[in-house]
Amino acid sequence: MEILLPVIIVAVIGLIAAIGLSLASKFMAVPVDETQEKLREALPGANCGACGYSGCDGYAAALANGEAKPDGCTAGGASTAEAISKILGIEVKVEPKVAFIACNGNNEISKLKYEYDGMKSCSAASLLHAGPLDCKFGCVGFGDCAKACVFGAITVENGKPIVCEELCVGCGTCVKACPKGTVVLVPKEHKNLVACSNKLKGAAVVKGCEVSCIACGMCVKQCDKGAISIVDNLAVIDQALCDGCGKCKSACKRGVLI
Repeated sequence: MEILLPVIIVAVIGLIAAIGLSLASKFMAVPVDETQEKLREALPGANCGACGYSGCDGYAAALANGEAKPDGCTAGGASTAEAISKILGIEVKVEPKVAFIACNGNNEISKLKYEYDGMKSCSAASLLHAGPLDCKFGCVGFGDCAKACVFGAITVENGKPIVCEELCVGCGTCVKACPKGTVVLVPKEHKNLVACSNKLKGAAVVKGCEVSCIACGMCVKQCDKGAISIVDNLAVIDQALCDGCGKCKSACKRGVLI
């Protein structure tokens, strides 16, 4: 009896606890939002945060509550947006995008105004007199964008980020990581692009970089589609009007258009 009595007491306590937990799970259960669950299953699970929410769970909850747009998951692309639109019963059209480095510089071309020997971080280097480059708009080249890319779509070669468009999902985390704003998102079916972000005028542009846009306007004159304009001393291409003929590339003597 000395052994049996404690066993019985423990068993009774366990039984009472089990009954209590069972009742609690029934009466205190949080209702499941089936729409939210379906939306979560439709998302890729990258949890990259590019949608502006705390991962896929947060985005699914916002979608279910009508607080988010169905095309917010750039990591999932058009297929995910289509799946979300079917669940929500709405129509949405998504234009796939990829990252583009709007800078032509590298370790051999970019001119320095001082030697930087600090932390190999674009953000850190940019805090010191806008960075070591003579061109304050240019890519620093330490690869903050590559470090931010969870898809491994960006590598750095000779101080220049290279984007693999096959791996890039256009999530935009690299754009947020770049302190200079030289990483931008462009349509995946892009045509000609401007590989420069320098908005300075005349001699200051030439001094800072030998492959920068000098706003000469030759590309504008060659484009018979009216797809190119000069904005803030920099050539800008309207992808909707550009037919990719390449006349602007031939006219640019500094190799800015690619």
